[in-house]
Amino acid sequence: MHTCPVFDWEAAWHAALYGPGGFFARGEKPSSHFRTSPLVGPELGVALVELLSRVDAALGFPPVVDFVDVGAGGGELAFAVRSLASGSLASRLRVTAVELGPPVELPGVRWTSAVPSCVGLLVGHEWLDAIPCPVVTGPSSDPWITRWWPSLADGEQAEVGAPRDAAWAAAVSSVRGAALAIDYGHLISSRRFSLTGYRDGRQVPPVFDGSCDITAHVAMDACAEAAGGDWVLVSQRDAMAALGLVGEAAGSGWDWLESAARAGRIAELRDPSGLGSFGWLLHGNGVAVSDLLPALPPWRPIPASFSAS
Repeated sequence: MHTCPVFDWEAAWHAALYGPGGFFARGEKPSSHFRTSPLVGPELGVALVELLSRVDAALGFPPVVDFVDVGAGGGELAFAVRSLASGSLASRLRVTAVELGPPVELPGVRWTSAVPSCVGLLVGHEWLDAIPCPVVTGPSSDPWITRWWPSLADGEQAEVGAPRDAAWAAAVSSVRGAALAIDYGHLISSRRFSLTGYRDGRQVPPVFDGSCDITAHVAMDACAEAAGGDWVLVSQRDAMAALGLVGEAAGSGWDWLESAARAGRIAELRDPSGLGSFGWLLHGNGVAVSDLLPALPPWRPIPASFSAS
Protein backbone atom coordinates (compact mmCIF):
# COMPACT_ATOMS: atom_id res chain seq x y z
CA MET A 1 0.00 0.00 0.00
CA HIS A 2 1.40 3.40 -0.98
CA THR A 3 0.70 6.56 1.00
CA CYS A 4 1.04 10.09 -0.28
CA PRO A 5 3.74 12.15 1.44
CA VAL A 6 2.49 14.92 3.71
CA PHE A 7 2.94 18.32 2.07
CA ASP A 8 5.39 20.42 4.08
CA TRP A 9 3.75 23.83 3.87
CA GLU A 10 6.40 25.63 5.89
CA ALA A 11 9.31 24.30 3.82
CA ALA A 12 7.53 25.02 0.53
CA TRP A 13 6.61 28.53 1.67
CA HIS A 14 10.19 29.23 2.77
CA ALA A 15 11.64 27.94 -0.51
CA ALA A 16 9.14 29.99 -2.52
CA LEU A 17 10.26 33.21 -0.81
CA TYR A 18 13.86 32.71 0.28
CA GLY A 19 15.24 29.63 -1.45
CA PRO A 20 17.25 29.65 -4.72
CA GLY A 21 15.07 31.47 -7.23
CA GLY A 22 12.66 32.44 -4.46
CA PHE A 23 10.55 35.58 -4.70
CA PHE A 24 12.63 37.71 -2.32
CA ALA A 25 15.91 35.86 -2.82
CA ARG A 26 16.05 36.97 -6.43
CA GLY A 27 15.61 40.61 -5.48
CA GLU A 28 11.88 41.29 -5.69
CA LYS A 29 10.85 44.20 -3.44
CA PRO A 30 7.42 44.67 -1.84
CA SER A 31 7.10 48.12 -3.42
CA SER A 32 6.75 46.45 -6.83
CA HIS A 33 3.80 44.35 -5.75
CA PHE A 34 1.68 46.11 -3.12
CA ARG A 35 1.30 49.44 -1.38
CA THR A 36 2.61 49.61 2.18
CA SER A 37 2.77 52.45 4.69
CA PRO A 38 6.39 53.49 3.90
CA LEU A 39 5.36 53.97 0.25
CA VAL A 40 2.54 56.38 1.08
CA GLY A 41 5.01 59.12 2.03
CA PRO A 42 7.39 60.14 4.81
CA GLU A 43 4.75 60.30 7.52
CA LEU A 44 5.29 56.81 8.94
CA GLY A 45 8.96 57.71 9.19
CA VAL A 46 8.03 60.92 11.00
CA ALA A 47 5.98 58.94 13.53
CA LEU A 48 8.78 56.43 14.09
CA VAL A 49 11.39 59.16 14.54
CA GLU A 50 9.16 60.61 17.25
CA LEU A 51 8.85 57.18 18.86
CA LEU A 52 12.61 56.67 18.58
CA SER A 53 13.16 60.06 20.23
CA ARG A 54 11.02 58.95 23.16
CA VAL A 55 12.96 55.69 23.41
CA ASP A 56 16.22 57.67 23.26
CA ALA A 57 15.11 59.89 26.15
CA ALA A 58 13.91 56.92 28.21
CA LEU A 59 17.32 55.28 27.73
CA GLY A 60 19.12 58.42 28.89
CA PHE A 61 20.46 59.45 25.45
CA PRO A 62 23.09 56.73 24.86
CA PRO A 63 26.18 57.60 22.74
CA VAL A 64 24.86 55.41 19.89
CA VAL A 65 21.14 54.88 19.36
CA ASP A 66 19.90 52.27 16.89
CA PHE A 67 17.03 52.08 14.49
CA VAL A 68 16.73 48.53 13.15
CA ASP A 69 14.32 47.80 10.29
CA VAL A 70 13.67 44.03 10.16
CA GLY A 71 12.35 42.72 6.86
CA ALA A 72 13.45 45.97 5.26
CA GLY A 73 12.53 45.18 1.66
CA GLY A 74 13.85 48.06 -0.44
CA GLY A 75 14.95 49.99 2.64
CA GLU A 76 12.37 52.74 2.22
CA LEU A 77 11.53 52.94 5.91
CA ALA A 78 15.13 52.74 7.10
CA PHE A 79 16.17 55.51 4.72
CA ALA A 80 13.22 57.69 5.73
CA VAL A 81 14.17 57.48 9.40
CA ARG A 82 17.81 58.20 8.58
CA SER A 83 16.79 61.25 6.52
CA LEU A 84 14.22 62.63 8.98
CA ALA A 85 16.24 62.41 12.19
CA SER A 86 17.77 65.71 13.26
CA GLY A 87 19.89 67.32 15.97
CA SER A 88 21.56 65.18 18.59
CA LEU A 89 19.55 62.13 17.58
CA ALA A 90 20.84 62.29 14.01
CA SER A 91 24.45 62.60 15.16
CA ARG A 92 24.17 59.47 17.31
CA LEU A 93 21.86 57.43 15.08
CA ARG A 94 22.89 54.10 13.56
CA VAL A 95 20.40 52.69 11.03
CA THR A 96 20.43 48.99 10.14
CA ALA A 97 18.27 47.26 7.53
CA VAL A 98 17.79 43.51 8.02
CA GLU A 99 16.87 41.65 4.86
CA LEU A 100 17.55 38.20 3.36
CA GLY A 101 17.32 39.51 -0.20
CA PRO A 102 19.94 41.61 -1.99
CA PRO A 103 20.68 44.96 -0.27
CA VAL A 104 19.97 48.36 -1.80
CA GLU A 105 22.67 51.04 -1.63
CA LEU A 106 21.24 53.83 0.55
CA PRO A 107 23.25 56.60 2.25
CA GLY A 108 23.57 56.08 5.98
CA VAL A 109 21.96 52.61 6.01
CA ARG A 110 23.92 49.47 6.72
CA TRP A 111 22.57 46.06 5.71
CA THR A 112 22.69 42.66 7.38
CA SER A 113 20.88 39.36 7.05
CA ALA A 114 20.52 38.70 10.80
CA VAL A 115 18.82 40.68 13.57
CA PRO A 116 21.59 42.43 15.53
CA SER A 117 21.72 43.29 19.21
CA CYS A 118 20.90 46.97 19.55
CA VAL A 119 20.13 49.86 21.84
CA GLY A 120 17.17 51.89 20.59
CA LEU A 121 14.14 50.93 18.50
CA LEU A 122 13.64 47.77 16.43
CA VAL A 123 10.75 47.75 13.96
CA GLY A 124 9.36 44.79 12.06
CA HIS A 125 7.07 46.41 9.49
CA GLU A 126 5.07 43.70 7.72
CA TRP A 127 7.84 41.26 8.62
CA LEU A 128 6.01 38.68 10.69
CA ASP A 129 3.37 38.03 8.00
CA ALA A 130 6.14 36.86 5.64
CA ILE A 131 7.58 34.30 8.08
CA PRO A 132 6.54 30.85 6.80
CA CYS A 133 4.38 28.66 9.03
CA PRO A 134 3.18 25.08 9.09
CA VAL A 135 -0.42 24.57 8.00
CA VAL A 136 -2.70 22.03 9.66
CA THR A 137 -6.24 20.80 9.07
CA GLY A 138 -8.66 20.42 11.92
CA PRO A 139 -9.05 18.68 14.16
CA SER A 140 -5.45 19.18 15.27
CA SER A 141 -3.58 18.33 18.47
CA ASP A 142 -0.79 20.78 17.71
CA PRO A 143 -0.04 22.62 21.00
CA TRP A 144 -0.04 26.03 19.34
CA ILE A 145 -3.44 25.36 17.77
CA THR A 146 -4.79 24.07 21.08
CA ARG A 147 -3.75 27.30 22.78
CA TRP A 148 -4.33 29.91 20.09
CA TRP A 149 -6.88 28.49 17.61
CA PRO A 150 -9.29 26.48 19.77
CA SER A 151 -12.21 27.17 17.41
CA LEU A 152 -10.64 25.25 14.50
CA ALA A 153 -13.38 23.04 13.09
CA ASP A 154 -13.12 19.70 11.32
CA GLY A 155 -11.81 20.15 7.79
CA GLU A 156 -10.75 23.79 8.32
CA GLN A 157 -7.15 24.83 7.74
CA ALA A 158 -5.02 27.01 10.00
CA GLU A 159 -1.55 28.55 9.98
CA VAL A 160 0.47 27.50 13.03
CA GLY A 161 2.01 30.75 14.26
CA ALA A 162 4.77 29.23 16.43
CA PRO A 163 7.62 30.30 14.06
CA ARG A 164 6.38 33.91 14.18
CA ASP A 165 6.16 33.78 17.98
CA ALA A 166 9.74 32.52 18.22
CA ALA A 167 11.07 35.08 15.74
CA TRP A 168 9.37 37.96 17.53
CA ALA A 169 10.48 36.82 20.98
CA ALA A 170 14.08 36.61 19.73
CA ALA A 171 13.85 40.06 18.15
CA VAL A 172 12.47 41.65 21.32
CA SER A 173 15.21 40.02 23.41
CA SER A 174 17.88 41.52 21.12
CA VAL A 175 16.88 45.10 21.99
CA ARG A 176 17.54 47.35 24.94
CA GLY A 177 14.85 49.93 24.39
CA ALA A 178 11.74 49.02 22.43
CA ALA A 179 10.57 46.68 19.68
CA LEU A 180 7.58 47.38 17.46
CA ALA A 181 5.77 44.95 15.15
CA ILE A 182 3.46 46.62 12.63
CA ASP A 183 1.29 44.13 10.80
CA TYR A 184 -2.18 42.96 9.90
CA GLY A 185 -3.54 40.00 11.74
CA HIS A 186 -6.13 38.47 14.00
CA LEU A 187 -6.88 37.59 17.62
CA ILE A 188 -7.97 34.35 19.23
CA SER A 189 -11.57 35.54 18.93
CA SER A 190 -11.33 36.08 15.17
CA ARG A 191 -8.96 33.48 13.71
CA ARG A 192 -9.31 32.66 10.02
CA PHE A 193 -7.16 30.90 7.46
CA SER A 194 -5.63 33.67 5.38
CA LEU A 195 -2.73 32.28 3.34
CA THR A 196 -2.60 34.20 0.07
CA GLY A 197 -0.30 35.56 -2.62
CA TYR A 198 0.44 38.96 -4.16
CA ARG A 199 1.90 39.74 -7.56
CA ASP A 200 2.05 43.00 -9.50
CA GLY A 201 -0.40 44.76 -7.21
CA ARG A 202 -3.01 42.00 -7.27
CA GLN A 203 -4.04 39.30 -4.83
CA VAL A 204 -3.44 35.88 -6.40
CA PRO A 205 -3.64 32.23 -5.29
CA PRO A 206 -0.57 31.29 -3.22
CA VAL A 207 1.57 29.16 -5.52
CA PHE A 208 4.92 27.93 -4.23
CA ASP A 209 7.04 28.40 -7.35
CA GLY A 210 8.68 31.72 -6.44
CA SER A 211 6.39 33.76 -8.69
CA CYS A 212 4.56 35.66 -5.95
CA ASP A 213 4.81 36.95 -2.42
CA ILE A 214 3.13 34.57 0.04
CA THR A 215 1.73 35.95 3.26
CA ALA A 216 -0.77 35.26 6.03
CA HIS A 217 -2.31 37.17 8.91
CA VAL A 218 -0.32 37.36 12.15
CA ALA A 219 -1.61 36.05 15.47
CA MET A 220 -0.66 39.27 17.23
CA ASP A 221 -1.82 38.13 20.67
CA ALA A 222 0.31 34.98 20.45
CA CYS A 223 3.38 36.99 19.45
CA ALA A 224 2.78 39.38 22.33
CA GLU A 225 2.60 36.59 24.89
CA ALA A 226 5.64 34.81 23.44
CA ALA A 227 7.84 37.89 23.80
CA GLY A 228 6.35 38.77 27.19
CA GLY A 229 7.41 41.70 29.32
CA ASP A 230 5.83 45.13 29.12
CA TRP A 231 3.74 45.51 25.96
CA VAL A 232 0.69 47.11 24.35
CA LEU A 233 -1.23 46.26 21.18
CA VAL A 234 -2.97 49.24 19.60
CA SER A 235 -4.08 50.31 16.13
CA GLN A 236 -1.91 52.26 13.70
CA ARG A 237 -4.67 54.85 13.59
CA ASP A 238 -4.46 55.54 17.32
CA ALA A 239 -0.69 55.20 17.60
CA MET A 240 0.02 57.71 14.85
CA ALA A 241 -2.30 60.26 16.45
CA ALA A 242 -0.54 59.72 19.78
CA LEU A 243 2.77 60.46 18.03
CA GLY A 244 1.46 63.74 16.62
CA LEU A 245 0.27 62.65 13.17
CA VAL A 246 -3.33 63.81 12.81
CA GLY A 247 -3.25 65.68 9.52
CA GLU A 248 -5.18 68.89 8.98
CA ALA A 249 -4.70 71.28 6.06
CA ALA A 250 -3.68 74.81 7.06
CA GLY A 251 -2.19 77.99 5.61
CA SER A 252 -2.81 79.37 2.16
CA GLY A 253 -1.49 79.05 -1.37
CA TRP A 254 1.37 76.56 -1.77
CA ASP A 255 1.53 76.04 1.99
CA TRP A 256 -2.09 74.94 1.98
CA LEU A 257 -1.50 72.61 -0.98
CA GLU A 258 1.45 71.00 0.75
CA SER A 259 -0.39 70.64 4.05
CA ALA A 260 -3.45 69.25 2.27
CA ALA A 261 -1.29 66.64 0.52
CA ARG A 262 0.29 65.72 3.85
CA ALA A 263 -3.15 65.52 5.48
CA GLY A 264 -4.27 63.17 2.71
CA ARG A 265 -1.30 60.89 3.26
CA ILE A 266 -1.89 60.82 7.01
CA ALA A 267 -5.56 60.06 6.40
CA GLU A 268 -4.55 57.06 4.28
CA LEU A 269 -2.18 55.81 6.98
CA ARG A 270 -4.92 56.21 9.62
CA ASP A 271 -7.84 54.88 7.55
CA PRO A 272 -9.72 52.52 9.90
CA SER A 273 -10.77 50.34 6.96
CA GLY A 274 -7.23 50.09 5.58
CA LEU A 275 -3.73 50.79 6.84
CA GLY A 276 -5.01 52.44 10.00
CA SER A 277 -6.35 49.08 11.16
CA PHE A 278 -2.89 47.52 11.29
CA GLY A 279 -1.80 46.41 14.74
CA TRP A 280 1.13 48.09 16.51
CA LEU A 281 2.59 45.61 19.01
CA LEU A 282 5.05 47.60 21.14
CA HIS A 283 7.33 45.94 23.69
CA GLY A 284 9.56 47.75 26.14
CA ASN A 285 12.82 46.11 27.18
CA GLY A 286 14.45 48.25 29.84
CA VAL A 287 12.00 51.02 28.96
CA ALA A 288 8.42 51.44 30.18
CA VAL A 289 5.89 51.36 27.36
CA SER A 290 3.91 54.02 29.23
CA ASP A 291 6.85 56.40 28.65
CA LEU A 292 6.49 55.89 24.89
CA LEU A 293 2.73 55.91 24.25
CA PRO A 294 -0.21 57.12 26.32
CA ALA A 295 -3.01 54.75 27.23
CA LEU A 296 -4.89 53.91 24.00
CA PRO A 297 -7.83 51.65 23.10
CA PRO A 298 -6.79 48.03 22.53
CA TRP A 299 -6.37 46.92 18.92
CA ARG A 300 -9.20 45.13 17.22
CA PRO A 301 -8.70 43.40 13.85
CA ILE A 302 -10.63 44.54 10.83
CA PRO A 303 -13.49 42.46 9.40
CA ALA A 304 -12.64 39.26 7.57
CA SER A 305 -13.53 40.80 4.23
CA PHE A 306 -10.44 43.02 4.23
CA SER A 307 -7.47 41.89 2.14
CA ALA A 308 -4.23 43.36 3.49
CA SER A 309 -1.27 44.53 1.42
